[in-house]
Amino acid sequence: MGRAPPHPAPGDHINAPLAETLSVVLLAAALGWAVLRPAGRSEALVAVPAAALVIALGAVSPEHALAEAERLGPVVGFLAAVLVLAHLCDVEGLFTACGAWMARKSAGSPRRLLVAVFVLASVITAVLSLDATVVLLTPVVFATAARMGVRARPHVYACAHLSNTASLLLPVSNLTNLLAFEASGLSFTRFAALMALPWVVAIGAEYLVFRRFFADDLPAAEPAADDGPAPELPLFALVTVACTLVGFVVASAVGIEPAWAAFAGALVMAGRALVRRRVTPVAVVRAAAPGFLAFVLALGIVVRAVVDNGLADALRHVLPDGSGLLALLAVAALAAVLANLINNLPAVLVLVPLAAPAGAGAMLAVLLGVNIGPNLTYAGSLATLLWRRVVQAREERVGLGEFTRLGLLTVPAALVPAVVALWASLQVVGV
Repeated sequence: MGRAPPHPAPGDHINAPLAETLSVVLLAAALGWAVLRPAGRSEALVAVPAAALVIALGAVSPEHALAEAERLGPVVGFLAAVLVLAHLCDVEGLFTACGAWMARKSAGSPRRLLVAVFVLASVITAVLSLDATVVLLTPVVFATAARMGVRARPHVYACAHLSNTASLLLPVSNLTNLLAFEASGLSFTRFAALMALPWVVAIGAEYLVFRRFFADDLPAAEPAADDGPAPELPLFALVTVACTLVGFVVASAVGIEPAWAAFAGALVMAGRALVRRRVTPVAVVRAAAPGFLAFVLALGIVVRAVVDNGLADALRHVLPDGSGLLALLAVAALAAVLANLINNLPAVLVLVPLAAPAGAGAMLAVLLGVNIGPNLTYAGSLATLLWRRVVQAREERVGLGEFTRLGLLTVPAALVPAVVALWASLQVVGV
């Protein structure tokens, strides 16, 4: 009996130029569908067939597709657990309490409300991921602004921007971070230590730009006492989230995937909510967004096809080597541009393997680019697209021109000093 023929490599079924063109077209189609989502249909409806097509036609080999799925598996599992955890925190009343806290601390002042939104959005994004800020905090900000009788625009825009910028701090704050973290060789605590200063600097720069850009929407106001009841903090949810964060640190130290710590936190919260009949098993499954998880896996395979058929070689020629300040600035700028061209998730899938030989500093610079850069365009990140749908559902007008003008100011103002801060952190903390 003869040997079985080897699996086809990219381009075995179709020639290389055609494979490259097909891969790019299918990636554009998958992202375009995710942007538009006609009638609210799942992002996976185009991405999954696209992934099957690039495999069937030989644009990516089955081995490479399987390797990509295995690499993304733990990341997707973590994402599912965090989405469930954030949803159950909302069920416990955490975000309602956040709204009451913002109203009390603002005391009728739009400027104080902006500060409160920046603080809460930054913390929630860092701890519960950017999806919690977009989906759960944004409606609360709308309601709080209406309760106070102030314009919602600057505060709602802050949710969009901080869902990207404030996701720099922890490996678990963003799917892009987790993808880079897996390849960086850094521990959970060292990652956070290196990104803490860039996180603070980028958020501070965003705030300064917001204060100037929305000056007309943030008039000075006489402080007004809030006589409403003090917010009741859901202690069980807070303790569970705190324990989950500790679990991330411990898991990293002993070489366990952070997905297991996230799963444990989600399991505890789900068990309590189910016993109290505050949610149903179907609601818990829906909170995990299985369609979106399938989209992430399928998109990774389509991106792998694009990489295998020429994009990696093209980027390898322009990606700087080393971890000096100028090299880090160039890497971050390239990552920001690529994120706005093909979305930040595909951008990090492409750039992390290319930046890995230059060390952890270069990979962290990639994260600065793909997390801050998407504030320039709607298509820059899935979080921004999701935020736009949340805002439009409230019949709030979000102008493309205004969004872009704000991004043209905030992205360079936040990205450049954040890269400088990363370079300084690398000198002090080291890798």
